[in-house]
Amino acid sequence: METEATDSVEPKSRAPAIPDLSELPVPLERDVFVRTLLRHLAGALQDVVGLEEAAGFVSIVGQKIGDEINTAYRGAMQIDSLSKEQVAAVCVDLKRRIQGDFFVLEMTDEKIVFGNRACPFAEKVIGRPSLCMMTSNVFGSIAAENLGYGKVVIDESIAKGHDGCLVTIYLKPGDETRTKEGREYFRTN
Repeated sequence: METEATDSVEPKSRAPAIPDLSELPVPLERDVFVRTLLRHLAGALQDVVGLEEAAGFVSIVGQKIGDEINTAYRGAMQIDSLSKEQVAAVCVDLKRRIQGDFFVLEMTDEKIVFGNRACPFAEKVIGRPSLCMMTSNVFGSIAAENLGYGKVVIDESIAKGHDGCLVTIYLKPGDETRTKEGREYFRTN
């Protein structure tokens, strides 16, 4: 004689009521959470593998973001390549959109020099200079893909305790670029 297996279903219990905490003054929302997450991730990388290696990991992400941003701006502008002036404008605009405050201090055939009064990572960048590789890679990849070359030098940064940032994109390799510590970027297409 076969017996049919039946699942016994326990009656569902009601979850206890929980208090509504939505009005508590807890400084937590998506932007702060993501910036804090990145701060701790960069800090963990810096502590475990060192500043230089942590910057390398952040650089990989920055390169991908730079490529995406470059494609987005060129598509929106309906052009195949950006001029030097457009590269500068894109760098300023993209930082503005993510709550940075970059501006052009100087522009020549050899370089574009930017100042900055506010980091998109806000206070979460302090002590995390590896996060500056986001700026380096985004700026450098945009310059290189459109102008053929870019070397980004970050002489001052909020991450290192300065009041603002001083970032230079060198547009041509040469004597001045060889003496500066920074990252070089080359056109990939």
